[in-house]
Amino acid sequence: MRSEPFDFDCADGRRVRGRLDRPDGQVRAYALFAHCFTCGKDNLAATRISRALAAEGVGTLRIDFAGIGEAGVAPMPAGFTVDVGDLKEAAAVMARHGCAPGLLIGHSLGGAAAIAAAGNIDSVKAVATIGAPFDVDHVLNLLGPGAEGLSHGETHTAEVGGRPVSVGAGFAEDLKAQDQKTRLANLKRALLILHSPVDQVVGIEESSGIFLAAKHPKSFVSLDKADHLLSRPEDAAYAATVIAAWASRYVDAMTTPETVPAADGVVRVSETGAGKFQVKVEAGGAMLMADEPVSVGGLASGPTPYELVAAGLGACTVMTLRLYAEKKGLPLERASVEVRHERQAGQTPPDVFERMLTLEGSFDDDQRARMFEIADKCPVHRTLEGGARVVTRGDAPAMPAPCEEEHFREMDEACAET
Repeated sequence: MRSEPFDFDCADGRRVRGRLDRPDGQVRAYALFAHCFTCGKDNLAATRISRALAAEGVGTLRIDFAGIGEAGVAPMPAGFTVDVGDLKEAAAVMARHGCAPGLLIGHSLGGAAAIAAAGNIDSVKAVATIGAPFDVDHVLNLLGPGAEGLSHGETHTAEVGGRPVSVGAGFAEDLKAQDQKTRLANLKRALLILHSPVDQVVGIEESSGIFLAAKHPKSFVSLDKADHLLSRPEDAAYAATVIAAWASRYVDAMTTPETVPAADGVVRVSETGAGKFQVKVEAGGAMLMADEPVSVGGLASGPTPYELVAAGLGACTVMTLRLYAEKKGLPLERASVEVRHERQAGQTPPDVFERMLTLEGSFDDDQRARMFEIADKCPVHRTLEGGARVVTRGDAPAMPAPCEEEHFREMDEACAET
């Protein structure tokens, strides 16, 4: 599982903090997770469920709602309508980056927000709620009567889940204005309701209201013995497993809008919108992130551009050595190389790529020396030393397949030299 920052700007100029947990292997679908009231994207339940879903092949984005998640600051939720808007915006950003959510998941009040947002997100085919209230103004029971009737600039503070939380004017009125019953009746998405019969924060009767208001397909799963926050790891893991299995019936693998794969021989690089420098690199049917270090404003979520160049040199070196060893019948068990890039001012050329070769096998001195000579003849090595032309056009042309054939021909020629 790979976890990476996924921040974006809303239409009102706010910066929304997000984290995308990606599966290591094939992505079955993408999901968007809405955290519980005052919890934040990094609380235990959100983190455990998101990572467990990633382990099931479901890439999951979790975001901090406005007023939540800032370290060392007491939560001050912006309001239910703002939360719903953030979910819609997050889904739109995901769609622009080729990972539109087919599944929307919400915990507690986040579950109510997921129900409210789902009807306006075309890619969403299924919604799962965990410990969600039917009437969203249920939250007012936790905040107390002082949360209502606040004037502009006034705030009310109460303890919720052992944490102080403050709300401002209009918060309670916004909750009371929501019509969840109508939204559920018109949801037109598959719905899964997970709730614990011993939930002491949002009672089990709330799940009954959701179930009765929704139309089929709808399902209910009891999270027996779990508390509201799913504090036990096994409860969060169970919820994630159930959600992933249930959603597979409604969210087909890779039905989310994806960009057309890069053509053979073409490397496509595009901005992700996460961070200042992060880009998605697509090549050879694979995808990875490239970035810059935190020290220069990046997210450190992937190799730097020069590290990618060094990777090309290292990969070509190892491939060439393997090809040569097989042609000559040499006892090469495993080849590896570490490549370091340095820029030496005042030197010509200023860029130096230093390779450290490790060759495992029973070589004599002559064989080992010859392997080192062959390393210097790999095609990428020759390209770097000889220089290359870069041609820039308005539209990225598809590179012809013979380019790859030429690369292997050069490797073969290097190995044929004696």
